[in-house]
Amino acid sequence: MTLKQALEVYPQDSKALYYLGNLLYDKKRYQEAIGSWEASVALDDSFATPHRNLALAYYNKNQDHDKALASLQKAFSLNTADARVFYELDQLYKKLGHAAVDRLKAMEEHMELVELRDDLYLEYVTLHNTLDRYEDAMALILKRHFHPWEGGEGKVPTQYVFARVEIAKRLLQENRYEEAVNQLLAAKQYPLNINEGKLTGAQENNIDYYLGCAYEGLDRSEEAETSFLRASEGLDEPTGAMYYNDQPPHMIFYQGAALRRLGRELEARSRFNKLIDYGEKHIFESQSIDYFAVSLPDFLVFDEDLDRRNEIHCHYMMGLGHLGLGERQEAEQHLKQALKLEPHHQGAAQHLELCEASI
Repeated sequence: MTLKQALEVYPQDSKALYYLGNLLYDKKRYQEAIGSWEASVALDDSFATPHRNLALAYYNKNQDHDKALASLQKAFSLNTADARVFYELDQLYKKLGHAAVDRLKAMEEHMELVELRDDLYLEYVTLHNTLDRYEDAMALILKRHFHPWEGGEGKVPTQYVFARVEIAKRLLQENRYEEAVNQLLAAKQYPLNINEGKLTGAQENNIDYYLGCAYEGLDRSEEAETSFLRASEGLDEPTGAMYYNDQPPHMIFYQGAALRRLGRELEARSRFNKLIDYGEKHIFESQSIDYFAVSLPDFLVFDEDLDRRNEIHCHYMMGLGHLGLGERQEAEQHLKQALKLEPHHQGAAQHLELCEASI
């Protein structure tokens, strides 16, 4: 007996409607699937999974964010032991621009779920970094044994390095140069519990730049110059931000900052202008993913607006370029626009702070 035949005999069978929705969605008959799931929950709204499925369909196929949020909240309320649905709910909160402090509070109310999944735990770590709680983020990273997962490549090391560098920057402001050096050298060595090695040719311009600043503070001029030279080298052509191993644009920014410290101002300005030129040229380009693409930066529960991501990336680049050129008003404008489009953009928030200080 087919599902449709079963529904002819038992039209009040909510599970048959649920299963039919699953089959229709798999066959890309999305609106029929949505109708089937809606009929299922109308008959029995105590089963969490069709509410969860409706949330993804509302967001990805109908672009109805309010209904997606209501459905996913309902799904989680029906099964508060489901760590996957809680992770998806947090991802939806993130996409809808909910405040980091509110997301963190929700996680702290369900820490037993956070502990169950590496991806959810890493979001917890990332929120600490976003809220400038770098020491807490570092402690959280170091106490967990991570396992590689699809869509998670490079994410744990990114937060590890981010926390180390930000701690070092605070130490530099307090003239605690030796401690800053120790933090920055540690940022170059991933701890074993991360379970992920450093990519060949990984760019560490930001680490080397701040190492140069720390060595300068210690009057170790040769080591400072060596660090600035390392920071000034590497890939100097901006690229898109489609895959996790694409070079972050702030690496070019720190190349320019290091060149300036070395007295090579024309080369420094060239780096900053490249960032601005790339952003201006590519900000309105339509984006797409290759069919066989690998190393995407996210596990895509909800569809990504690639054009929007590109716009954020270009504003970030232009903000960095203008910051390097000392054009603080323009830098603030672009970095704030990036944050408006993506409130959790750590790089934009981090460098917006530099608009009020010298580099």
